Amino acid sequence: MNLLDALKQYTVVVADTGDIDAIARLKPQDATTNPSLLLKAAQMSQYQHLVDDALAYATKQPGLNDAGKTELFMDKLFVAFGLEILKVIPGRVSTEVDAALSFDTEATVAKARKLIGLYKEAGIGPERILIKIASTWEGIKAAERLEKEGIHCNLTLLFSFAQAVACAEAGVTLISPFVGRIYDYYKKEKGSDIPRADDPGVASVTKIYTYFKKYGYKTQVMGASFRKVEQIEDLAGCDLLTISPDLLDKLQKADGTLPRKLSPEAAAKADVEKIHLDEKGFRWLHNTDPMAVEKLSDGIRSFYADARKLEAYARSRVAGR
Repeated sequence: MNLLDALKQYTVVVADTGDIDAIARLKPQDATTNPSLLLKAAQMSQYQHLVDDALAYATKQPGLNDAGKTELFMDKLFVAFGLEILKVIPGRVSTEVDAALSFDTEATVAKARKLIGLYKEAGIGPERILIKIASTWEGIKAAERLEKEGIHCNLTLLFSFAQAVACAEAGVTLISPFVGRIYDYYKKEKGSDIPRADDPGVASVTKIYTYFKKYGYKTQVMGASFRKVEQIEDLAGCDLLTISPDLLDKLQKADGTLPRKLSPEAAAKADVEKIHLDEKGFRWLHNTDPMAVEKLSDGIRSFYADARKLEAYARSRVAGR
């Protein structure tokens, strides 16, 4: 048995890529996308038909100026790649809301509904879609509303325990704590590598998973943003892990067994205090974690920049019609 097959015994494996060929080859359960992955994929020759179809759809809609056509082209492009991905996976695809909306609950809700509507037009129901939203207070409140409408959400850019607890209390479907970016922060602060047993990214996800299972929250935990295979191995048993194709390849090529590290049974025995967070409590607890404050802000800025690159590409395509 290889390590990827061993991992799949305990954990749902998710491909973190927009490359549909890689997804088909690696056979994950679910897949996630983001603007940078989509921009890269959109410029591959094998996917030009998806770009052309999305462009044709957007430019044919009446009553839209170029800005409106550009926005619709981007939305349709996300959905077009999502639809192709759904053809080669049995599970769900995560489709991202623009990071520019991270502090706007109403706009996030509206964009999520629009994306779900485009999937519905193509014959895909909300049960196969996760709307990907930044884990700000405003994003969490948007997700809480969307979940009540039957629109399932993946809360991303999650670095603090406060974010995780607020998401669980809001009843979101899934959260994506960022293992690698937490590791990067502390590695830079320390000035040297961190021993495997002390990995702060792994510790963060372990703490969140334990809390959720201890208190029976339905929200699933999907570790994300991995830097090395060892981080994945040390989270075997987590509900889901979203993994880049290069690390999936490494797992697939390595033979061996993989002991389960996280389990509901072990979590049930943990000595963990339950807390409740209103908005003030959330903002204060999140603010006490300098790493989380920095990485959330940096992540939003980075995702925003990626989205603007995709927007510039979309604008150029619309203008060229």
